Amino acid sequence: MTTVTDSTQIVFKGRTFSAEDLALIRQLVAQSRGLSRQELANTVCELLDWRRPNGGLKTWECKELLGELEARGQLQLPALRVTRPRGSRTSVERTGRGERGAALVGTVRDVAPVGLRLVSSPEERALWRELIARYHYLGHRVAFGAHLRYLIEVAHPAGTVVGCVQLSSPAWKMAPRDRWIGWSEAVRAAQLQRVVNNSRFLLLPWVEVRNLASHVLGLVAREAPAHWQRAYAVEPVLLETLVDTERFAGTCYRAANWRALGRTQGRGRQDRHHRRHGHACKQVFVHPLRPDAREVLRGEC
Repeated sequence: MTTVTDSTQIVFKGRTFSAEDLALIRQLVAQSRGLSRQELANTVCELLDWRRPNGGLKTWECKELLGELEARGQLQLPALRVTRPRGSRTSVERTGRGERGAALVGTVRDVAPVGLRLVSSPEERALWRELIARYHYLGHRVAFGAHLRYLIEVAHPAGTVVGCVQLSSPAWKMAPRDRWIGWSEAVRAAQLQRVVNNSRFLLLPWVEVRNLASHVLGLVAREAPAHWQRAYAVEPVLLETLVDTERFAGTCYRAANWRALGRTQGRGRQDRHHRRHGHACKQVFVHPLRPDAREVLRGEC
């Protein structure tokens, strides 16, 4: 059931959506032409923290809300897709391609050139998922919303995959980042999708190539913005990431000229209602993709 409470907000299935919430939804839909309705609904639920008591996203309710807003002429949804049936197996299979390889030791010069292969084929997606599931401390999770995935390759030994990268939708709020940018909540809602989150970065544990990590981050900053703009019709101007400093020092980000802004409050990327205060505090790093990134994100140019 939908109730129009005034000209700027609505109540849908017991939740009030403010003018800021509705503006964010319209902006996301307009700027995310590559996403399905399911992916849009998942992204909206994450950004607005619309969840069930068990923590699951209210995806189906959100799809109904998006349909309601489209019926009112407030946005235009992508065409329906033929998708995998509900309940289909999505577990990560272990294969020989994901087994531990021979030690790779040296410098970037020894293995150069280093490349980023944008994941597109079923075989590439399966390999990316397997490597992340087996060797990244956070494991594999389905990425909600906009995302790009890469396999990191080196030329010596020829065509060797040495790691993985994932870029995805930004955190709704991160106090150190938001203070550094200096934007208002209304401007953040309008500009947020110009920030891209480096949500996974993995070099395989048997790869010990000096300076490889910072070299890859440099490639990401140079190559990924154009890929993101082609996929989602949004020009990113800022990269962000969270580093668990109990596990990592963030040395490669500093070496690649990322800026450390301070620590999160430990609530998780999308915890808008302060339910996880003090959990897993992380260091926030950002990397502007153009000199005037902050001015652009504040809507000043």
